[in-house]
Amino acid sequence: MLQLWRFLQTALGVIFRHPITGTSIIPVLPDGRIVLVQRRDNGRWSLPGGIIDWGEDIITSVKRELTEETGLKLIKINRLVGVYSDPQRDPRFHSICVVIEANVEGEMQVEDTLEIMNIQAFSPLEIPKGELSHDHDRQLQDYFSGSTVLA
Repeated sequence: MLQLWRFLQTALGVIFRHPITGTSIIPVLPDGRIVLVQRRDNGRWSLPGGIIDWGEDIITSVKRELTEETGLKLIKINRLVGVYSDPQRDPRFHSICVVIEANVEGEMQVEDTLEIMNIQAFSPLEIPKGELSHDHDRQLQDYFSGSTVLA
């Protein structure tokens, strides 16, 4: 019984004392507009994305999150924008976010209505800068500057 308790303590320590890994996607439609989703938890616009599931690689996570949150299909991952690890970047927990730019297509439709309340495509000049969720303003700023960031 003591060995089981030690295992449980170790497992809880791994879960609660290590960052969660996730992705953000900068989805670019064929006409150059960028798709953002409006989060249900805080009402702010954000890049689609989420936590990488156990047993999932980054590309699989990107495809799944993109479909769940936007209904769009991944055509091509264009580039790595950055890896963001500031412990303050997500108000819920310490997370590390891998941000990629991707070409997407299809009809925009919210699939995950528990997390997402709206979806919209914005031209780069229409993006509500300064009002995005988490650190997505920074991620988009780095994207538009052409940087690849480790932060």
